[in-house]
Formats: sequence, structure tokens, C-alpha cells
Amino acid sequence: MDRTVIRRRARCRDEGSAAIEFTIWVPAGFMLLALAMVGGRIINAGDAVDAAAADAAREASLAPTAAAAQQQAGTAAAQTLADQHLHCASVDISVDTSGFDAPIGQYGAVTASVHCRLTLSDLGLPVSGGKDMSATFTSVIDRWRPRT
Repeated sequence: MDRTVIRRRARCRDEGSAAIEFTIWVPAGFMLLALAMVGGRIINAGDAVDAAAADAAREASLAPTAAAAQQQAGTAAAQTLADQHLHCASVDISVDTSGFDAPIGQYGAVTASVHCRLTLSDLGLPVSGGKDMSATFTSVIDRWRPRT
């Protein structure tokens, strides 16, 4: 057989293999991209919830009373989550203000916990459900400040 004919036949066997490879790798590439988007959303949400808990505890520790600490902590946490553009399906902010009962001269602390149910359906990906994100932060109350 002529070498030209052999080369033509060898080339003919490879026709269409690029299309098959393309149809295999494109969905895999999209899945990798989707996984990266979901992972990025979860990491950003974790950072935002951590910041919200830290801000809530800090604001609560600066409040003059336990009642004011509850209110200021809730406002600070909600504001931080809004500033981070984090939209939670549900948000639960709890503040332990028992440190306000410590006598003057002794340390007291305020602990704020933020729980957010993160929704992932708004990414436009075939992902259902969500993820629970939680963070807790403690801030010390000035031991020489009067507490009421």
C-alpha cells in the first residue's frame, strides 16, 4: 500500500475524538467552577459571621448596662452582616451579659454568638439547601467601669 493512503486512514480514525473529549471535559469544567463558587461563598460567609460576632461582643462590652448591651450587640451584628452583603435565611444573635453582674474591680466578659443559615440557591447553580454558619466571640468589660 502507498504511504499516502496509510496516512489518510490514520487521520480518519482520529476524526471526531476532539468533539468527544470536549463533551466530556466541558461539564467537568463547569462542575469545578461551580464548586469553586460555592466554596468561595462559604468562606466569605464564615468571615462575615466571625466579624459580626466580634463586633457584637465589642459593642456589648462598651454598653453601660446589660439591657443596652443586648440591643447594641444585635444592631452591630446586623450592620456587619449587611455591610458584608451576607443574606442569611435566618439569623440568630445571642448575647451573654452575665459579666455585667461582676463587682467593680473584677473582670467581667460579654460573649456574643451569631448563627446564620446561609442559602446557596441564589448562586444560580444546581445546589439546594444551605449551610449553617456560627461564630462566638468574647470581649472583656472594663473592670473599673461602673455597671448597672
